[in-house]
Amino acid sequence: MSSTYTKKQVADLVKGDLDFETVHLMLSMPKDEDRYKFYMETINENLDYDHQAIGALGPHLNYVIRSDNEEIVVMCDCGHDFGQYRNNWKLNALIYVRDNVEKMEQIYPAIMAPDTSWQVYREYYCPSCGIQHCVEAPTPWYPVMHDLQPDFATFYEWMGQPAPAKI
Repeated sequence: MSSTYTKKQVADLVKGDLDFETVHLMLSMPKDEDRYKFYMETINENLDYDHQAIGALGPHLNYVIRSDNEEIVVMCDCGHDFGQYRNNWKLNALIYVRDNVEKMEQIYPAIMAPDTSWQVYREYYCPSCGIQHCVEAPTPWYPVMHDLQPDFATFYEWMGQPAPAKI
């Protein structure tokens, strides 16, 4: 089955340059087989390292097969390695916690900020390039959330492709 979208459209989607109507159609229609291939080609073309990205965890944050040992890790676009993909990458990030009124008022007007005895913001940054990868808004006592544990074996089986060696 060939894609109903071109590689250029997928690249424009990744860059944020695709028109709203096409984005809406891409999201709401069944996925085609070529879209993942186009998406990963686009991601890999824009990386500054030789490891192969096999999935995106977020903007500028990817699941990558390391070229030296074929381990799957979470890696920033800048090349910072957050560790093995089964572990929570956030524990290897720089974490800034907005846990008082002064810190919340840096982003909210005084009366609009959440009560920090009920909610804090945890901001996760890459230690190498400083890009913000994630923000959580938990109660102060809640542990760091592990967002996703991908099942690569099932994913590659579903795609009809051989899975990476070390999953």
